[in-house]
Amino acid sequence: MIDKFLKAKHWQLFTLMFGIPILFQIVMMGTMFSNMNSETNPDPTKMFNMFKFFPIIMIIYMGIFFGWFWSIAIGLQKRVPENVTMKTKKFKIFFFIPLVYILCISLFIGGMFSGIMQNGTEPSGGFGVGIVGIILPLHLLSMFGVFYSLYFVAKTFKTVELQKEVSFGEFAGEFFMLWFYFIGIWIIQPKINKMAGNENTTANKELS
Repeated sequence: MIDKFLKAKHWQLFTLMFGIPILFQIVMMGTMFSNMNSETNPDPTKMFNMFKFFPIIMIIYMGIFFGWFWSIAIGLQKRVPENVTMKTKKFKIFFFIPLVYILCISLFIGGMFSGIMQNGTEPSGGFGVGIVGIILPLHLLSMFGVFYSLYFVAKTFKTVELQKEVSFGEFAGEFFMLWFYFIGIWIIQPKINKMAGNENTTANKELS
């Protein structure tokens, strides 16, 4: 699976990561407007019905997004110079924190909307305050995990590219391109393709 991400074309990853959520929003908005225009008294439960698919869409999207990050950070480790030490264990810990958090929050949101549709009642104010009190610190921890993953992935990429120990100033550009992936993927992924291609070429030479 790692090799598939490393060898995937930039337009393929862009379509999967950016196209899926956009398509979902278009379908959801189209369904909502169709429901509002076709009935005198539109049923809100029909509009909320689309949110049942929210966890599925988010799981697919995050699987592709984080799978790309994982493939760069872990898949390129064999290309890192021997004299450079990368803290992969620390990366793995902070990598899975936002992944688990987003999975849980997606399932929670999907379940909440499902409950609203079945029971026809909204959550109480006390329940909302309690949920915010729990989610807020987890959300901040998740954000830190995402930024650390961005940092580690960008550092790994630049270390492999330059074949030396790098400082943040040397991979700051890659950090922001990964953060704004819908732009950066067009620049970074072709270079990753070359790195993966060079690895296959070297392996073939060694076998021959």
